[in-house]
Amino acid sequence: MPTIDPVKLTADLVRCPSVTPEEGGALRLLEDILSEAGFSCWRVDRGKVCNLYARWGEKGHKRSFGFNGHTDVVPVGDLAAWTVDPFGAEIKDGWLYGRGATDMKSGVAAFAAAAIDFVRDTPPDGAVILAITGDEEGPALDGTTALLDWMADQGEAMTDCLVGEPTCPDEMGDMMKIGRRGSLTAHFTVRGKQGHSAYPHRALNPLPALARLMDQLASHELDTGTAHFDPSTLAIVTIDTGNPATNVIPAQCKASVNIRFNDAHSGASLTEWMQKEAATIDEVFGTQTEMQVKISGESFFTPPGALSELIGAAVQTETNRTPVLSTSGGTSDARFVQAHCPVVEFGLVGHRMHAVDERVRVDQIHKLKSIYTRILQGYFA
Repeated sequence: MPTIDPVKLTADLVRCPSVTPEEGGALRLLEDILSEAGFSCWRVDRGKVCNLYARWGEKGHKRSFGFNGHTDVVPVGDLAAWTVDPFGAEIKDGWLYGRGATDMKSGVAAFAAAAIDFVRDTPPDGAVILAITGDEEGPALDGTTALLDWMADQGEAMTDCLVGEPTCPDEMGDMMKIGRRGSLTAHFTVRGKQGHSAYPHRALNPLPALARLMDQLASHELDTGTAHFDPSTLAIVTIDTGNPATNVIPAQCKASVNIRFNDAHSGASLTEWMQKEAATIDEVFGTQTEMQVKISGESFFTPPGALSELIGAAVQTETNRTPVLSTSGGTSDARFVQAHCPVVEFGLVGHRMHAVDERVRVDQIHKLKSIYTRILQGYFA
């Protein structure tokens, strides 16, 4: 089997229109390539989501290095704003264009190519695992979580895992992620009594109560940061009444907040705090507030150690940069993997992901494959 070209594989994957939750042919392509290379492959589909689990080596080996990533992509958006076919994988001026080129079909192509060539050239004493989902950009309910549930049922396990998400803010090799903040969204509905705005004493206006609640939540300092995390943040993301009439006091109004929180909190503790704040407001104003909370993920942290040192050494050798150990950014599927095994994220420069004319430098795809290959070599040395 010839050496796998990660640029060609990235282009082939970009040509698969795998907008969440559509599989688009991306996982079928990877399954064919991995099977031909001697990997045992299983489709782990759940609901409307397609997932792929591939393993080279023995099941349950004490050294089983895993890669995790996704082939689903966000929608194209305004097609007229693109200068290229979003699924054409056009290469020009050293860049490969297309939706998902950065996030993260290039990362999947790089670790798949590295894994295939590595096990062929230097078969390791251990297992190499690829856990690839089609549901990272969407609800993420039936993606990596489905893979991990299936692994638990089948006795499959990774001893360490690298998530190939884009992690570098400016230059290739400048950052890896050893943790992520948690994320939750809370939706509030405050109910009062509708009435005429000329006779406010006959109504119960929910808007002042909601405004006071939002101000108290947004003004509260959640923390000043922890040893490995920046301060937690709360953002008001919407306030709605749906009331077009200026002479009507509405019966209810709504608002939502998003909290990105560090390891000083949990989703449950923040939910309890917001419930108490809402109850205090209701007592003052006589309103009734309902709150619905969706916790997208808890904060997590992989302490610096053997895994981050291995990855950092490989990155430094290939790029002459020592990556910063960071917990910044949004959520990723590492939030699910962290309950299974130690996990670190490292991938490409990410500032063009999800953008119009999304693109990735061709030379960086080759460099990423080289980094992943060096990580495998070091892990199984």
